[in-house]
Amino acid sequence: MIDKNNTAIDLRRKAMDLLALREHSRFELMRKLHQREFSDDLISQILDQLEQEMLLSDARFAESYARMRIRKGFGPRRIAQELQERGISKQLINTVLNESDTIWAQRAAKVLVKRFGYDLSGALSEQLKRKRFLEYRGFNHEQIELGLEPNEQFTD
Repeated sequence: MIDKNNTAIDLRRKAMDLLALREHSRFELMRKLHQREFSDDLISQILDQLEQEMLLSDARFAESYARMRIRKGFGPRRIAQELQERGISKQLINTVLNESDTIWAQRAAKVLVKRFGYDLSGALSEQLKRKRFLEYRGFNHEQIELGLEPNEQFTD
């Protein structure tokens, strides 16, 4: 019995150490703790406790992760895919990334300016190169088209 308590204490301590480094989704934390060979039942129990104490929150993780990826110039499709890989529900992803295409287009334009400079004119091959770049970054067709339009408000 003492051994089980020590294991629970060790598990909670390890979970808290991981959460102290950065926010984690429940899925990520479960995976990391499982790799350290704690039992699934004990992991679930400790993670439930951490959620009740508001020390673990998928919503907080999703918001933090999305802000970080937006700052790095990624679009909603890419961020949504990455959040889904980290165990975040589609409903929560939609809530976190719920912004108009115009706002995402502004972000796309800023990413273009940072990568290619202010001169967005050029040959068709250059335009296609910019579009592929934004697609890779996770912007949809409409956001890309709006972001490629010459518009001073997008590049400020």
